[in-house]
Parts: sequence; structure tokens; C-alpha cells
Amino acid sequence: MPEQSYCYIWEFFVKDGANNHFEDFYGSEGEWVQLFTMGAGYIRTELVQDQTDPQRYLTVDYWNTEEDFHEFKKIFGQEYLALDKECNGLTLKERKIGEFANLNTAFH
Repeated sequence: MPEQSYCYIWEFFVKDGANNHFEDFYGSEGEWVQLFTMGAGYIRTELVQDQTDPQRYLTVDYWNTEEDFHEFKKIFGQEYLALDKECNGLTLKERKIGEFANLNTAFH
């Protein structure tokens, strides 16, 4: 069986006028990625925008294992919560879609 990585997906509805700032925080060189790269096992983050609703985004965060992510949150929990609080003003709503095994090992 091929090796699988772990990923989780969040959905965000961004306030009008906050798109650029949101993309700065959540994009490939944003503050979230900078924080995640401090953790062992982090692979990458993908930020995608809905083509029919430009205020709706998804983030997909990839880690080698679920344990890597949980260990990251143990070590960097305060930084994670502080950054999350800083970003709260950018969104109207956010929800965790779920946690998944990434079966596409080509990106691994």
C-alpha cells in the first residue's frame, strides 16, 4: 500500500474588502505557512478561491502524518492560537470540513 499523508481542509467566508489581506495570511508565503514550516512533517498548504463566490476560500494543509500535526500544535499551540485570533477579523465564517488521508502520493 502506498504511503499516505495527512491533510485537513478548512472553509472560509471572507469579509468584503478583506480578500487581499486574507490571501496574504493564508497564501503560500503567508504567516500560516511560515508558522507551519516550524513543525516537523509539514509538507505544504494550498489556498483555493471559489470561482462563483470570490469571498469563499478553502485551505488544504498537508502533513506527513496526523501525529506530526498534533505534535506541532503541542509545541506551537500558543502561536497557533495567537495567529488564529489575529485572522478572526478577516472572516465572516469558517468551518473545518474534515481530516483526510491524501492518496495522491505524487506530491509527497
